[in-house]
Amino acid sequence: MSHPQSSPDVTRLPGWQALAAHREQLSEFSLRQAFADNPQRFAQFSLDDCGLLLDYSKNLITCETRDLLVRLARECGLAEAIDALFDGAPLNGSERRPALHTALRRPLGDRVLVDGRDVMPEVHRVLHRMTELVGKVHNGLWRGYSEKPITDVVNIGIGGSFLGPQLVSEALLPFAQRGVRCHYLANIDGSSFHELAAKLRAETTLFIVSSKTFNTLETLKNAEAARGWYLAQGGSAAELHRHFMAVSSNTGAAMAFGIREENILPMWDWVGGRYSLWSAIGLPIAMSIGISNFKELLSGAYRMDQHFQSAPFERNMPVLLALLGIWYGNFWGAQSQAILPYDHYLRNITKHLQQLDMESNGKHVLQDGRPVPCATGPVIWGGVGCNGQHAYHQLLHQGTALIPADFIVPVSSYNPVADHHQWLFANCLSQSQALMLGKRLEEAQAELRGQGLDEDEVQRLAPHKVIPGNRPSNTLVLERVSPRRLGALIALYEHKVFAQSAIWGINAFDQWGVELGKQLGQGVYSRLVGSESSTAEDASTQGLIEFFRGRHRG
Repeated sequence: MSHPQSSPDVTRLPGWQALAAHREQLSEFSLRQAFADNPQRFAQFSLDDCGLLLDYSKNLITCETRDLLVRLARECGLAEAIDALFDGAPLNGSERRPALHTALRRPLGDRVLVDGRDVMPEVHRVLHRMTELVGKVHNGLWRGYSEKPITDVVNIGIGGSFLGPQLVSEALLPFAQRGVRCHYLANIDGSSFHELAAKLRAETTLFIVSSKTFNTLETLKNAEAARGWYLAQGGSAAELHRHFMAVSSNTGAAMAFGIREENILPMWDWVGGRYSLWSAIGLPIAMSIGISNFKELLSGAYRMDQHFQSAPFERNMPVLLALLGIWYGNFWGAQSQAILPYDHYLRNITKHLQQLDMESNGKHVLQDGRPVPCATGPVIWGGVGCNGQHAYHQLLHQGTALIPADFIVPVSSYNPVADHHQWLFANCLSQSQALMLGKRLEEAQAELRGQGLDEDEVQRLAPHKVIPGNRPSNTLVLERVSPRRLGALIALYEHKVFAQSAIWGINAFDQWGVELGKQLGQGVYSRLVGSESSTAEDASTQGLIEFFRGRHRG
C-alpha cells in the first residue's frame, strides 16, 4: 500500500470507469424481476458469520456488480490498508498517528507496536484495573462518604465518550447487574443535569468523568456541576475520591479537578473518541453489565476483526457494506442512508452510527490535502421500528430521493409479550419487501376496482397509490442481542466506515470540523458575558448576541 499521505484519484481507476459504465447498463434494473428470475438470489447475496446474518439480496446489483465493486477495492489497495490498520501504521495522516482501537480487543499475548513499543501489556493492565473496580462496586466494597455501597454510576462525557457506551449499556440492559444503575450526562443544557440529579443520592453515586483531554467544555462544566451538587448534598471534599473517577490521558488536569491518581484510568492518542467504547471509556458499560459480559463484547468485536482481515472481499461483511455504500453514493446519487433497528434496546444505535460514519467520513480533502474527486460520507439517520413506519418511512417508499436502508433485527426478544415480537419481525421484513416490490399502477387500479370504486374514482386515486419500489436495503439479523453479537455488529460498522475511507483516500480518524466550533464557541461565550463594546466578526452573530444579552434572565 502507498503511504497514507499519498492519495490516488479513485475516479480515474479502471474499476471506477467500469462501474460507471455498468451503472448505465443497470438503468432499467428491476429488483422485482431479479427475484422472479432467480430463486437462488438470497443464497447468492447473503452471508452468515460472527453471529450475524447479512441479507444484501435486495440491492440494485448483479453478480457482475459485486465483481466490479470488489475489483475497485483491490485496485484501491484495500487489502493493504486493512493490514496497515491492524499493524499500527499512521493512517491518521493529519495527526501523524495510528488508529489502533482494534488493539483494545486483542487477546493477551498478541503484539502491537506503536513507535517500537508493544502496547498490549498496557491494554490488558487497564482491563485488569477495570475488572478490579467493577468487582469492588458490584460486591459492595466501594462505599460512599456515608459508608453505604454505590447504587448509581453516572458517566459524564460527550461524543464518543457518551454515544458508544450509552448504546451498549442500553442494548444490553437484560444483562445489567442488579444493584447498580447506569446513567449518562452529556448535554451542557442545565435541564439535563437537573433531571438526572433529582433521581440520585450523593452518598451512593459514583461519577466517571470521561474526557480524553480533560478539557472538553461540556464534560468539564457537567463535572463541575456534579461536584458542586455532591458538596451541597452533604459530601465533603476530603471524601471526593469515593465519588469521582476519571478516564483521561491528562492525569494532571484530572488531579487538579480533585480526582485521585489511583482513580484515573488512561486513554491513548491512538484511540479516537468514536472508537473508544472498547477502552476504559467503556467502564460504565462494565459497571452496568459486569466485566465478564464486557469481555464478551470485546470478544465479538475481535471475531469481526479477524473476519475483516481474513475473509475474501466477496464474502467479507464490512467490505460488502462499504462497497454497497459507495455504489449508491457515487454511482446512484444517494446522499443519505437510513439505519432502522427493530429492537427497543437498540434504539440508540443510529445515534452512535451517525457519529461513527459522519465524523469519520465527512471529509472534503484527500489524505494529501487535495480536494476529493467524488462524494464521500452520507447523512446517517433513522430510528427504531415500528415507530418510523408511521412517520418517515413514507419518504423511503414514495419520496423522490434514493435512500438505501439497513434493517437490524433480532430473532428473539428478551421480553416476549403475546405475539408482539412475531409482529415486530414481520413488520421489519415487510418494510424491506415493500421497498423492493413497490406497487405498480395496474396493481393499484386492480386493488381499487376490487374495493368497488367506479372507474373515474379508480383513475383519480390510482396514481397516488403507486409506490415505485426498487428501493435497496440490507437486513442484518441477530439471534439475540447478546454482548458477543453486539460487539461484532458495532465492529462491522467501524470496519465498513474505514473501508470506505480507504477507497476514497480520506482520513477517517480526524475531525477538524468539530474543533472549529469549539474554538469559535470560546469567543462567542466571552462576548455573551463580557463588555458591551465587544463585537463579533459578522452582523448575524453580533445581532444574536445582543438579543441574548438584552433578554437573558438567570
